[in-house]
Amino acid sequence: MFRVDGFIHCSTRDQVIKVANARFHGREGLLLLLIDTDRVEPAIVYENLEGGSELFPHIYGELNIEAVTGVAPFEPGSDGYFELPTGIA
Repeated sequence: MFRVDGFIHCSTRDQVIKVANARFHGREGLLLLLIDTDRVEPAIVYENLEGGSELFPHIYGELNIEAVTGVAPFEPGSDGYFELPTGIA
C-alpha cells in the first residue's frame, strides 16, 4: 500500500459522507471499506492536520486485512453526491 502522507486517511461513520462529498463529488468506482478499529494492529491517531477542530482517524502503518469487516460499492447519486450505502447507516 502506498501512503504519501505516512498514514492512511480514514473517516468515522459520521464523517464519511461529508468527506466524500467534499473530496470525491461525482467520482465513480469507489469502494467503502468498513474497518473494525478494535482489530486494527497499527496505531490509530485521531487528529486534524489541516488546522480544524474535527479529529479524523489516521492509521499509522499497514492496515491488516483482518480489520476490514466489509466492502461496499460507494457510488454517487445522479447529482454527484454520496449517501451511505443501504445496510451501513
